[in-house]
Amino acid sequence: MTEKDDKKIEDKKTEVEKEDKKPKTEKKESPKKVKDDTKNEQKKEVKKAKKPKKEASEKPKTTSPKKKRSAPKSKKKVAMQRGKRKKAIARAVVKEGKGNFRINKSNIETITNTYLKEIMYEPLKIVPDIASKVDISVSVKGGGPVGQAQAVRSSVARAIYEYTGDESIKNMFIERDRFMFVEDSRRIEPKKCMGPKARARKQKSYR
Repeated sequence: MTEKDDKKIEDKKTEVEKEDKKPKTEKKESPKKVKDDTKNEQKKEVKKAKKPKKEASEKPKTTSPKKKRSAPKSKKKVAMQRGKRKKAIARAVVKEGKGNFRINKSNIETITNTYLKEIMYEPLKIVPDIASKVDISVSVKGGGPVGQAQAVRSSVARAIYEYTGDESIKNMFIERDRFMFVEDSRRIEPKKCMGPKARARKQKSYR
């Protein structure tokens, strides 16, 4: 290597060192970024201006007090029972009241037959104190008038016992008439052939 080559290498090294010592110039921001930043700042200022300042004089919102739940109303005691006699079926409802007695939505006083009325009234005459404090409504269907009256009597006696739950009342009904409280299991005997009824037969005479 010649002396000229050595000088050239040394010159290059010195140039590199000078460049390193020079302070680095900061990168200039692009004009687009500058515009975006200014727009964002303007938007923030507009939002702040739109928000109304809370006045100190304004009173805080008061929540309405919760309504207290009222206690549930006590339900009236109700007793329902069924009574049967032959083909008649009666369903009685007994509840607290003023002594009303209805048969098929009509007052019992509308029944003109006194015999049937006495049959239906029989359980109430045994316990008059309770009869004056309850309302009784009976729906009855099927069978004949006497069978319906006896079915009503049975259903009313059973419903009164269920309403009170007193065993002495049950014993009073049974002592008066067992079928007032216990259903009558007897039914009509079916018809047989060779005759008009269950037992009747056509009679013959050889005179």
